[in-house]
Amino acid sequence: MTITRFVLAAAFISTAATAADAAHLERWRSYAGVSWDAPRDGNDPAPFANAVNAPIAGIHFDAVGRAFVSTPRLVAADAPATLSILDTHATTGPARLTAFPSREANAVAGAPATHLRNVLGFHIDHRNGWLWALDQGFVAGEAEAPAGGQKIVVFDVRTGKVVRTIGLDTVADRKGSFLNDIVVDEVRRIAYVSDSGLRSAPDNRAGIIVVDYLSGRARRVLDRHPAVLPQPGAKVVSHGAEVWPGKPLVLGVNGIALSPDGNTLYWTVTTGTHAYAIPTAPLRDPHARPAMLATRVRDLGDVGGNTDGIVTDQAGNLYITDVTRNGIVRYDPHTGTLALQAASDGVRWPDTPAIGPDGDVVFTASNLNGHFAGQVKPGEERYELWRLKRD
Repeated sequence: MTITRFVLAAAFISTAATAADAAHLERWRSYAGVSWDAPRDGNDPAPFANAVNAPIAGIHFDAVGRAFVSTPRLVAADAPATLSILDTHATTGPARLTAFPSREANAVAGAPATHLRNVLGFHIDHRNGWLWALDQGFVAGEAEAPAGGQKIVVFDVRTGKVVRTIGLDTVADRKGSFLNDIVVDEVRRIAYVSDSGLRSAPDNRAGIIVVDYLSGRARRVLDRHPAVLPQPGAKVVSHGAEVWPGKPLVLGVNGIALSPDGNTLYWTVTTGTHAYAIPTAPLRDPHARPAMLATRVRDLGDVGGNTDGIVTDQAGNLYITDVTRNGIVRYDPHTGTLALQAASDGVRWPDTPAIGPDGDVVFTASNLNGHFAGQVKPGEERYELWRLKRD
């Protein structure tokens, strides 16, 4: 490290720590791996044997405060479940997970059209009492998602029963798509899916998918529009270093969220630093022409770093995880400003943010870039939840 780089890094860490203190950012939970086993004799359960390859990525809370999490099968395919309920009351040992809705429903060997194979993004629908699980279809080691694997499965969040399954093979490429995240207009029952096209990089087949629950129809919009593609020349930086140098991360549209009234769709691009928005009315119009949709996209400005997940609160504020500055940014739709709310050098790849039961922002941090690069040794994995306490 050069002297200049050292000074800049030290200044950044100092600034980040100050911001974190001011905004009450805390490491809420820190887990030594994951486990789907029940504790015995009052002791912590044993971690899953391959916990190093089962990082916690997504998180959302249901109406009674239960935390649901995803453990995508991107590094390895042997995790007992890809969607689970997390016991947030336990504070020691591995993360204690219970497969949702069951281990059988998460079985990789099951029929691709009816079993959860690889869930990264999902949405808790408080209005209808549902959970919308976005299944990428493929698992680690597969070059192509099997027919029927790419889908949205809607569950009754209370009983775990399947309410509806909507296939996505007609709008997502089984080899090149990477179905990243999902957000739902719970009143209109319209889902919006981000396809970052990671597996077709560097020529990402990125776009947004609009899914109508009532008709079961899915449409692809803004396909390869510049606002959903990786920013030309951009690099992804975490903790002062480029992510995967020599084989850089080239990820298009990633985080996706809705304004509280469902009239504005937001998204961010990981290989880039900007946030974007578009009115949802033209997206919901099946007759809207691509050229017209392209004119409705708004660039909200530079976030300040590379990003991952996003979420809105009831007041309409948009929270964005910043993987470059190890923290979280807020976009205020009333003033149009983007500002870092808090950061900490202890945060390793802030991923999915969610609004917790008490209104605070909770986000996962699992050092995903390190896991995917094979840099985390078995037994050294830490899967964490950070909390931004709001006044």
